[in-house]
Amino acid sequence: METHRTLDLVERLARLVGQTGHAHGMKPAQWDALRYLARANRFSRTPGALTAYLGATKGTVSQTVMALERAGLVEKSPHPGDRRSVRLELTPAGRAMLDSDRIETLRRTLTRLAPSRAEALEDGLQALLAGLVAEGGGRPFGLCRACRHFGEDARGPGRHACRLLGENLSGAESDQICVEQEAA
Repeated sequence: METHRTLDLVERLARLVGQTGHAHGMKPAQWDALRYLARANRFSRTPGALTAYLGATKGTVSQTVMALERAGLVEKSPHPGDRRSVRLELTPAGRAMLDSDRIETLRRTLTRLAPSRAEALEDGLQALLAGLVAEGGGRPFGLCRACRHFGEDARGPGRHACRLLGENLSGAESDQICVEQEAA
């Protein structure tokens, strides 16, 4: 297999998905922030976690968040238990903006792949991402459910918990991105 062909395909997919932002007058970093906040659990919707996830500078993320706030797409609220930090939340307008995201088109297309192809693609992309993250010294992020700290049914049937943070988790949170995720 030719590696450069794989890279060409990844680059083309990224370009197609990135076209969404320009159509709505938003920068790619703003779309990335909206996507992240829509998929992140309550522990991970902070400026620091967003900075780590995007691999951007604090200044860039601060400007991105301010632009999203001005557009009415994101709100800041005090972080429970730590008055020095804030939690970022999508507004209804922010969630509605994601309805026109090209990522959703890509998601629908992926669901039409044969399960074996989708699984092979996921495995390959996950290995590629893990290699890039390791080489760059970043955090892997990942789904709560795939974390070594995830306690499925830890507090009874359907009552999950994060053993690291000692917090209850809803079923929906179990399928969200977590800044603390460590592969199981």
